[in-house]
Amino acid sequence: MKRRLAADGRFQVFLALLLFWIALINYFDRQSLTVVAPFFQAQLHLSDRGYSHIVTAFLFASAIAYVFTGLLSDRLGTRLSMALFVGWWSVAEALTAFVHSAVMLASTRFMLGLGEPGLWVAAPKAVGEFFEKEKRAAAIGFYTLGATVGAVVALPVIVAVTTHLPWRTIFLLDGISGLLWLPLWFLCLRGRGQSAPASASLPRLIDSGSSHMEAAPSGFFVVLSQHRTWQLLIARALTDPVWYFYLFWFPKYLGSAQHLTLQQIARTGWWVYLAGGAGTLFGGGLAGVWIKRGNKPAIVYRNVMACSAMLVPLSPIATVHASPYLAIAIGAIVAMAHMCWLINLGALIVELFPPSQIATAFGLIAAGSALGGMVFSEIIGYVVTHHGYFPLFWIMACLHPVALAVMWTSARPAGQTMPSRLTLCQQ
Repeated sequence: MKRRLAADGRFQVFLALLLFWIALINYFDRQSLTVVAPFFQAQLHLSDRGYSHIVTAFLFASAIAYVFTGLLSDRLGTRLSMALFVGWWSVAEALTAFVHSAVMLASTRFMLGLGEPGLWVAAPKAVGEFFEKEKRAAAIGFYTLGATVGAVVALPVIVAVTTHLPWRTIFLLDGISGLLWLPLWFLCLRGRGQSAPASASLPRLIDSGSSHMEAAPSGFFVVLSQHRTWQLLIARALTDPVWYFYLFWFPKYLGSAQHLTLQQIARTGWWVYLAGGAGTLFGGGLAGVWIKRGNKPAIVYRNVMACSAMLVPLSPIATVHASPYLAIAIGAIVAMAHMCWLINLGALIVELFPPSQIATAFGLIAAGSALGGMVFSEIIGYVVTHHGYFPLFWIMACLHPVALAVMWTSARPAGQTMPSRLTLCQQ
């Protein structure tokens, strides 16, 4: 039994590292366009409004993909669906190196948007299948850290690449990195089945109250009909635009409004994304500590999100022009708070929905993220063009508190207390 526990532990570590790595690549791919956007804008004669349309194309595709990737993940299983998503977006990223018009750029970003969301559906499904309850928030936090690390390293690495190589080369390197990840993914899940339930892959993780959870009906409309699905969808639609702003627009803000050079942004702007990574670890770790003390997981996740929402209203301080580094410091705090919020929202979804519904629920709720980001991207393009960045930071200050009010009751059990699906029967 000890040997089996050790084997499962090694598998979980390997799986978590692979999810971390691909999340890093995922966000590196996204950030590449952000960093080289001035080059594209100059070559393709794109205004800020034009750039916002390119971002919107990516987010629109993401909204479509989120709806269907959950269904696809449940149908194909974690192993095959993840490989399909990674392969698709890696090719799309590589093709970006060859675009020569705004329409072609929008098309490749649309293709990227169709593939990348699959990671954020298949990864939590893998966590729900292969990790114990008390490890899930930490596992989600760890692979989400990969995303923020990708955003961190993107700034200095892309600047270095574009300094010594043709700047379009970065997209080829991104695509190749994703394709090289695929063999390791198949190796990790070899023999684990297409979508093996946790009870099959981890025999020790069973409890007597899990049977009706495992047998819960699945399907798009079953998940869509639940009130909590809409609460969490709206919460993501309201709050994820904050992260999209810091991902797609904040480097441009530092350059145009705070007057930093590209080299200065590369040296200092990454602190914002590093703080976001710290938020994923802190949020997952804090939730795990409270759960081990006997608190109900769903309530713990909601309370950690409430603490995070209290920090986001600091956003407007970033518009003070006394020092651009004050803007970076405030951006770091907001990014940390948001990522702490986000990984606990993800853990809440895993806790509230049965295994047969997790991927579909994640996809639908994440579609709210893309739709909210798409609308906010167009708002940003208009506001920046006509009013500057100042109003945007005040809008962002309000989004998390409003979202918290919307999703507050979603953590309550529906009808009766929901039994835990996975507990340790043997130590």
